[in-house]
Amino acid sequence: MAMAMATLVVAPLSLTSYPHSHSLRLLNPRTPSRRSSTHGPLSVSAMADTVLVTGAGGRTGQIVYKKLKERAEQYVARGLVRTEESKEKIGGSDDVFIGDIRYAESIVPVFQGIDALIILTSAVPKMKPGFDPSKGERPEFYFEEGSFPEQVDWIGQKNQIDAAKAVGVKHIVLVGSMGGTDINNPLNNIGNGKILVWKRKAEQYLADSGIPYTIIRAGGLQDKEGGLRELLVGVNDELVKTGNRTIARPDVAEVCIQALQFEEAKFKAFDLASKPEGSGTPTKDFKALFAQITARF
Repeated sequence: MAMAMATLVVAPLSLTSYPHSHSLRLLNPRTPSRRSSTHGPLSVSAMADTVLVTGAGGRTGQIVYKKLKERAEQYVARGLVRTEESKEKIGGSDDVFIGDIRYAESIVPVFQGIDALIILTSAVPKMKPGFDPSKGERPEFYFEEGSFPEQVDWIGQKNQIDAAKAVGVKHIVLVGSMGGTDINNPLNNIGNGKILVWKRKAEQYLADSGIPYTIIRAGGLQDKEGGLRELLVGVNDELVKTGNRTIARPDVAEVCIQALQFEEAKFKAFDLASKPEGSGTPTKDFKALFAQITARF
């Protein structure tokens, strides 16, 4: 099963790389927000919730950010990426900010005025050079110094949760990975990073925070078209034991956004996968999907 690693390729950087006045500009006054003062009736954009997507430069993060932008009547999208290159990759808009989640003070400004947060950051392993598949070799992976799951998936996500709590967000959606109930899961051995252990620790921190949350533990992420499959939810990695262990990235993105709309999604944690395309009925009723879940963690 491929991991639900959607996103943040982090390189070691010093704290001084992120002076507040340069790395994260304050909101452009032209950016609409439901918290902005208005004269006369509120416009649709002024009533929309401001949603921050972190890891917005990743493959799943880009989809979430784009979907939010397409629903401007409901949401004001804001993105957080780590590099200028990632910002340009998703259009270079004024609503995309640059910061490093491992350093709390570098991300605080972008959290000002947000109503909801969608966390799609994750440590990403790199393949060691010299791999030769023609010789039957198996690839080996490593995490760059300072970019281990402990720094990114635990400290980085904790920093985000703390920043969101400080500004009184109404909802946090956190995307993790299935497999976390098994300490011996092979994903924990990648680069000796114990990535599922640290992801699980961050999930528990969110569940204990008091903030309304939705924790989505996605199956193996696939770069396929979304909206074509019946989605499946479960708990405690029960879906891992079935033949349905994968899900298209656009479907994960859609579930993230739909979770913001329903009370049935709050204070819930669940595994997410899908039936194969052509098997079952494509999921359209997300309220009913979330209502299937009773587990808080």
